[in-house]
Amino acid sequence: MSTLREIQQRMGNAVMHPLTADDQTPRRLKSEAEAIIKRNDRLSSLERLEIYSRSYWFRVLDSLVEDFPGVRAIVGVREFHAMSRDYLLQHPSRSFTMRNLGSHFVEWLEKNIERVKPNEKFALDMARLEWAQIEAFDGAQKPVVTPEGWARAGEDAVLKLQPYIRLVAAHYPVDDVLLEVRKLEDSNHKIANWRRKRLPQVGTEKCFIVVHRVEYSVCYRRVEQEAFHLLEALQCGSALGEALEVAFRDSAQPQERWPVLVQEWFSLWMNLGWFSA
Repeated sequence: MSTLREIQQRMGNAVMHPLTADDQTPRRLKSEAEAIIKRNDRLSSLERLEIYSRSYWFRVLDSLVEDFPGVRAIVGVREFHAMSRDYLLQHPSRSFTMRNLGSHFVEWLEKNIERVKPNEKFALDMARLEWAQIEAFDGAQKPVVTPEGWARAGEDAVLKLQPYIRLVAAHYPVDDVLLEVRKLEDSNHKIANWRRKRLPQVGTEKCFIVVHRVEYSVCYRRVEQEAFHLLEALQCGSALGEALEVAFRDSAQPQERWPVLVQEWFSLWMNLGWFSA
């Protein structure tokens, strides 16, 4: 006789088994369903299994739609659905929370880049921004560095960015595009119209985006290339003097402007609480 744990494992495997192309439970699971699920006077064992199987798959697929609406708008509703199914076959849910479902999506997209041609860079930029937003939303926040602590810091100080901050260097204005897409709601017709009319108009635009949090809202802030490289170096653990050197190494800014820029940046970033003590 099977133990409760064994039955639970068999049930879980059956529920998470991929659906057919028309979103049905495969007929080959009939004997397995009959072994672990009792039929009733209305539904067969397979039909009862299908209720749970379809509920599971529709929920995880919807979760990816919620997490990556920008990528979906770029590649199209039908292709995104197909991509999502293939992604979940390789990276099924392994966590108690749906938050982690898309944690491998950027990596998967990089390995399956042919799926998003001819908008490879655009789709990848968008995927990176959307995953950065998820991480920024619930990332840890440490006590903010005080002005007194900042005053004591010299050029050899190691300043730490808040753990929730994410940096995204993009080839396209994905922050603006994502805000547009969110206004479309979940309408296949509106997304199709947007792709036909708006997508050809989106030109390349190198932008450097800091994804951060203000209270319970995730925000995007564009920064200069030098500022981005400075934050990037600090995030990697460089001392302040080293980070400044990296930031302005290939800068087109006049050298006399550097102190002014640095003062402006740090004044803003301190006010936004980007540095942890």
